[in-house]
Amino acid sequence: MGRIVSAQEAIGAIESGHRLYLHSVAAAPQTLIREMMRQAPRLRNVEIVHLHTEGPAPYAEPEYAENFRVNCLFIGGNMRKAIREGRADFTPVFLSEIPDLFRSGTLPIDVALINVSPPDAHGFCSLGVTVEAAHEALHSARIVIAQINPRMPRTHGDALVHRDKITYMVEVDEPIFEVQPPELGPIEHKIGQHVASLVPNGATLQMGIGAIPDAVLHQLGGHKDLGIHTEMFSDGLLPLVESGVVTGSQKAIHPGKIVATFVMGTKKLYDFIDDNPMVAMLDLSYVNNPATIQRNPKVTAINSAIEVDLTGQVCADSIGPIPYSGVGGQVDFMRGAARSAGGLPIIALPSRTSSGIARITSLLKPGAGVVSTRAHVHAIVTEYGIANLHGRTIRERARALIGIAHPDDRERLEREALEHWHIRI
Repeated sequence: MGRIVSAQEAIGAIESGHRLYLHSVAAAPQTLIREMMRQAPRLRNVEIVHLHTEGPAPYAEPEYAENFRVNCLFIGGNMRKAIREGRADFTPVFLSEIPDLFRSGTLPIDVALINVSPPDAHGFCSLGVTVEAAHEALHSARIVIAQINPRMPRTHGDALVHRDKITYMVEVDEPIFEVQPPELGPIEHKIGQHVASLVPNGATLQMGIGAIPDAVLHQLGGHKDLGIHTEMFSDGLLPLVESGVVTGSQKAIHPGKIVATFVMGTKKLYDFIDDNPMVAMLDLSYVNNPATIQRNPKVTAINSAIEVDLTGQVCADSIGPIPYSGVGGQVDFMRGAARSAGGLPIIALPSRTSSGIARITSLLKPGAGVVSTRAHVHAIVTEYGIANLHGRTIRERARALIGIAHPDDRERLEREALEHWHIRI
C-alpha cells in the first residue's frame, strides 16, 4: 500500500539513469515536476518519456541537459524548441502501440509520476483526465509516485488504480490545467459545414481538439443518435450531449457511453466527466486499436494535417524535416473508420496557413513526414469543398485537390501537376 510522504522523499526515489514516465496532457503532475527540478543537481541522464504535456516543462531547458533527456512520444508546444535544438528526442509511434512499448520492455519504465484523485472507500484512485498510456506505464513501472489531488475528476473504466499499486503518495491541492475553447472564424465555420455534410445520423465520431473539430461539432446540432469513440474530446462536445444529439444508441460496442483516452478543456468539461458513468476512460491500446474502432458502425474520423500533396499524401507530424507534433492516432482511426460499416476517414484543413502558405501542395516539403499514405486517404476537406480520393487515380486526385485549394494557388498547382506527373487539368 502506498505510503503518504513528502514530495522530497518521494522524488528522492529517482536515481541517475532511470527512465521516467510522466503523466501527460492536462494531468502533468506539476508538484512532482517542481520537486524533481529542485533535486536535479544530484541526477544525471534521467530519461523522461511522455506524450504531449500542458504547462511548463523546465526539465527540457538547456541548463538541465546533463540531468534530463526527454523522449517525446507526441510533441506538445512546450517541447518544440528543445526538439528543434536537439536537446530532446522524438519517437514516431502509433498511439495504439505505445502501451506495448512499456509492456514488452522495449521502453522499460523505472518510475511513473502520475496525478490522481484521492482513494475512495475501497482504495481506488482515478487517473482522471488522462488514461492514454498511463494505465500501462504505472503497471509496468517498478516505482509509482502519485500526486493525490482532490481537484482531479474521478473517471471510470481503465482510469481506476488501487492505492496498492502506488509506492509513494504525495498529497497536493493543484488545479488541473485548462484549455479555453478556440475562436472560430469564417474559414473554420465553412470547413465545419462541409465535414458535417458527410456525417450520417447514427455515426460514431472521432475528433481532436482545436478550431476545426469544434467547428464541425457546432454544425451537428440537427443530427440524431451520434456516438463517441475517440482518442480525446473537449468542451465542444458538451452542447451535443446536453441537447440529446449524442446518445451512443447506435454503437455496437459501449453503447450509450462516450469512450475516450483523455480529455482537455475547461473546468466545465472536468466537472462533466467527474463521476459520470456515461464516460468511459479507457487504455490507448484498446481505444485506438483499428480492430476495436471498426466494430462500431459509421465511424466518421475527423483529423487534420499540416499539408497534403496532390497525390493524397498527408503530412501531419512535421514542418519539412522539423518534428512538430507526432504520428498520433491519425492512422489508427483512418484505418478503423475505413473498415467500419459505412465509415469514412476525413482529413480537414484550411487551404492556407494564417501567413498565406499553401497547404494543398504539389509536393510535400523536403523531409516532411508522411503520416497517412495515399492509400489511407478517403476524403480531404478545405473551406472550398470536399475532394473524394478513395479509389481515384493520381490524375483524378490532383484534379479534385486543386479544386479545393485556395483559388490563388490553383494555376500554380496546375503547372506543377503537368511538370511532375504530366497531368493536364
